[in-house]
Amino acid sequence: MGDHDGEGVSAASGRSCDRLCATVHPPAGDQPRGVDAAAVRAGGAGESALGWSASRITVIDDDLGCSGTSAAARPGFQRLVSEVSLGHVGLVLGIEMSLLARSGRDFHQLLELCALSGTLLADTDGVYDPGDVNDRMLLGLKGTMSEVELHLIKQRMQAGKVSKARRGELGFTLPVGYVRRPSGEPVLDPDEQVRATVRLIFDVFAEKGTLNGVLRHLVDNGIELPMRARSGPDRGDLTWRRPTRATLQWILHSPIYAGIYAYGRRRTDPRRKVPGRPSTGRVVMDPDQWIVMIPGLLPAYISEQTWRDNLERLAANASRAETVGAARRGCALLSGLVHCGRQAHERGYHVRRGDRQADYACAREMIDYGGRLCQAMAGTGIDAHVTAQVLAALEPAAVEVSLRAAEQIEADRVRVDRIWRQRLERAAHEADRARRAHRLAEPENRLVVRHLQREWEQALAAQLQLREDYERFTAHRPCALTAAERDLIAARAADLRALWDASTTTDTDRKEIIRAVVERVTLAIVGDSERVTCTITWAGGHTTTAVATRAVARLEQLSYYPQLRTRIGELAAQGHRPKAIVDRLAAEGFRAAKGYDRLSTNTVARLMDELGYPPRHRRRPDSPPGEAPGPDEWWINALANELNMPVITLRNWAVKGWVRGRRESRPPHRWILHADGAELAELRERRARPPGWYTRRYWQNPDNPPDASTS
Repeated sequence: MGDHDGEGVSAASGRSCDRLCATVHPPAGDQPRGVDAAAVRAGGAGESALGWSASRITVIDDDLGCSGTSAAARPGFQRLVSEVSLGHVGLVLGIEMSLLARSGRDFHQLLELCALSGTLLADTDGVYDPGDVNDRMLLGLKGTMSEVELHLIKQRMQAGKVSKARRGELGFTLPVGYVRRPSGEPVLDPDEQVRATVRLIFDVFAEKGTLNGVLRHLVDNGIELPMRARSGPDRGDLTWRRPTRATLQWILHSPIYAGIYAYGRRRTDPRRKVPGRPSTGRVVMDPDQWIVMIPGLLPAYISEQTWRDNLERLAANASRAETVGAARRGCALLSGLVHCGRQAHERGYHVRRGDRQADYACAREMIDYGGRLCQAMAGTGIDAHVTAQVLAALEPAAVEVSLRAAEQIEADRVRVDRIWRQRLERAAHEADRARRAHRLAEPENRLVVRHLQREWEQALAAQLQLREDYERFTAHRPCALTAAERDLIAARAADLRALWDASTTTDTDRKEIIRAVVERVTLAIVGDSERVTCTITWAGGHTTTAVATRAVARLEQLSYYPQLRTRIGELAAQGHRPKAIVDRLAAEGFRAAKGYDRLSTNTVARLMDELGYPPRHRRRPDSPPGEAPGPDEWWINALANELNMPVITLRNWAVKGWVRGRRESRPPHRWILHADGAELAELRERRARPPGWYTRRYWQNPDNPPDASTS
């Protein structure tokens, strides 16, 4: 059994010949000094001879070249411990007993097992009995010195690496876009297409702002990533592979592309290390915690500030409470930007409900402290208010935006077209090289000529396929914008509202536009009304405060509800019918509670009835007079006021049969409900039941759902 020093370990049976003798051979050239292997095996000649027979000796050499810091990855040491614990070993032989394990825990565990089973230990210095206190103390001292020696070796090696790294001379594996000269100096890849592809990645990230946006851009344009083989017979050769998220993430995070020489970006955390997997347990450190960081030492693709901005943008794209997050699909346009204007924590959360409806709710008090919901509002009105503010801010720069958009689109197409042309040039070179190799071959050597001919045909087919793909790509996306496309961009930019509402504009695009000019939106509901104080913090620090409108559940929550009742009473006194009153109210700017532009006719009729102006209906001269409630009968509005509940809910109860009633025989067919003292008490008890009471009753007894008889 060997450790990192390459020492051999032998295990042999102990004092009696009837026990197993196990021998582990050391590496070649490291035969145990002072131990005669022939003399050990001489016991096979007769019972009186010393030593053991070859059948009683077991060699354990599974751990040669392995580190002795831990027994987890050492099957030979584990086998030795198992044999000792079972009492199958009498003597363990080795060059140096302290090298059995460089870990104090593993070494003392072996000593304890040897003491219990009566196994002896022997090396070139002598024979030790772990059951004897003096030998036990000596072995423990040697094991401790061996462990300290390993620590000193590692410390010296680490200090040498750090010293070399501080001079910028420690070598490392170069990423995509770099090669190393024979002198060892890292330089930019001499291949023009490789450099153009790497620069394209950083340019697209500056425009898209997300890692997934870069990946989708490369895939949509058919761009592959360059890779150079790091080992094997093809070491250094260039290959092209499909882009992956992991590769792009490494490129955007690596400081090498900013010309920074760095060492110590990752540390090993023993708590996260998985046995048998030496690469696990690594933790990425922040740049201010790196051991070595030398800016400007390497050739750069981007500036150091651009690299730091990219790191901040990638961190902000993460879906965490303290970050804005990337613009994703969903109808909540202010997702990640909304903050609460009531609480000190200020962080707001958006809850998506349905496909086109989103609510903004501050639930921090409820989540962290078990309190109540701070505030919640429908997002439709808030999104419309912020959208109007953003479009008004962008309108003066519409012409400049259109020109900038045209330039950006054309520049992007030029970059992509350049890479396609470089691919065509590379394919032509490969085909020409295959042609020249075929012509240089001897025609008589048909074994070689046939193979070179197949390679030439394959190169020509690949060149033809690539040329056809390029023609299809340019037909779909030409390199330069046409005059019609430029006019279309200018026309769309001039009418920002039409561009915003266009079917081709996604919610993700709208979020990106808002985030380009808005840093945060602070919302605070005024009381319990529909008014919301909306403070927009624009990019650059300027703030504007205005009042937005949200949808509320009840008409009584409206801030102008008293004025609405007064105005309905005035119009009703003038003899106007509900439909005419609805038109007048809409023209005067009165809105419904749930965000609609017009009040409903039923709502106006209900308010007229509450104000003592029942709606007038045309009646035939021979029609009977209006009905009136009898004893213990109520108009539905009066009973709803008595029970302090919405009229619509009481009407549903009447339809379900939970309350007795009838309807007028002539328009407007109002409900007349019957409720004596006992029925009033029952209705009040039903009204006081908590939300979800009927749902819980149903799931407790699905075969007998709650109805009028069981509720």
